[in-house]
Amino acid sequence: MSDGAFGGDGADEEPEVADCEETVHRLYHFLDGELTEDRRLAIRAHLDDCGPCVDVLGFEAELRRVVADRCRDRVPDHLRDRVARLIDHERVVSGGLPD
Repeated sequence: MSDGAFGGDGADEEPEVADCEETVHRLYHFLDGELTEDRRLAIRAHLDDCGPCVDVLGFEAELRRVVADRCRDRVPDHLRDRVARLIDHERVVSGGLPD
């Protein structure tokens, strides 16, 4: 693969269309919006024509959504209060550690 859209200076070159390996390798960066415009467009062009890579993209996007939803679970107030009391108790017992 020549440098094209994936790493060279791009001078006087046509940007390359990403292949499956490149697309999967850069998928997280694509989802996070961390790619240059040329790289993003090359991957988008590949995704427009490649069902298997679209499936991988869909899976990864859904996985991120599920993880994000699960990470928003709230700690019950009684548990938070109990942990705070235990921390305060340890401060007293161990000689009054600073806050």
